[in-house]
Amino acid sequence: MSVTNVRYDPSLMLVRPLPTNEVPASSPCSSKRNLSSLAYHLLQVKMWRTIRSMEAMVHSSTFLLPKLHQPANTPAKNYALVVLNQNLPRFMPRLWTHAKLRICADGGANRIFDEMFQMTNEQDHESTRNRYIPEIIEGDMDSIRPEVKKFYSSQGSKISDKSHNQETTDLHKCISRIHRSTPDHEKKNLCVLVTGALGGRFDHEAANINVLYLFSDMRIVLLSDDCLIRLLPKTHKHEIYIESSVEGPHCGIFPVGAPSGSTTTTGLKWNLSEAEMRFGSMISTSNIVQAEKLLFTRQIIALIEFYPEVVTWKCAFCYM
Repeated sequence: MSVTNVRYDPSLMLVRPLPTNEVPASSPCSSKRNLSSLAYHLLQVKMWRTIRSMEAMVHSSTFLLPKLHQPANTPAKNYALVVLNQNLPRFMPRLWTHAKLRICADGGANRIFDEMFQMTNEQDHESTRNRYIPEIIEGDMDSIRPEVKKFYSSQGSKISDKSHNQETTDLHKCISRIHRSTPDHEKKNLCVLVTGALGGRFDHEAANINVLYLFSDMRIVLLSDDCLIRLLPKTHKHEIYIESSVEGPHCGIFPVGAPSGSTTTTGLKWNLSEAEMRFGSMISTSNIVQAEKLLFTRQIIALIEFYPEVVTWKCAFCYM
């Protein structure tokens, strides 16, 4: 087979012959073009073999479902919950129940103190406050109200005053604590849920997304009342299982920090095939989820929408 008579087919993971009528005519420069074409195709084959050999990182949003309604054969996750100083999402009690560790980032403690009873529809506010006690309150303590700090301290919450450290955000401090205290062999099964990370000032949102990159070896999900964001690191290929009763249909995919040279997806209405994405050029917004399982290669950020009537949720995935 001549060098020009080949085409790389990523769907088949191999180089296949071109039909005879597609074979380009020879020219004086054909040898150089042939060598360049061969090098390109061999590089593509090598890339897809690398992706094929990558370990798959599996993602799902089963934390949005009641514990009694967890899908069968779903691997159990260890959840940690970080509460930032923004309005609590209406599914907050469900996240609290799933979590084994709850940390309030400074003023996030005010939100638990003031808003949890609204989520539970309980009339006895004191009883509700006594039931939702974070294990740790971490931050520079410039936002938590004195009476809230005193209440949770009396209930056994650990107060971790980091006012001496003004170089990092409160979310960074909380994630850093979780990262340090979690053995490496347990990080794979840990998922950190962060409420209040989206909405409010844009510079705060950008700083929260930056934390995803700083701790890219951890699964961290940023949540608001209507969407979630995940980072999909380039060290893995990714399988995202959609909880269609509460998630979708909209999905956004975009690179942050650096271009994504070649992104391929399945399960979306407008799939990407070896697409390059960068700000100033193409990014994928307002895409539609059409399958219960999405596949991604390359590092990006993904955003997924919630159904307003259930747990409204827009989803964004971030590739690095």
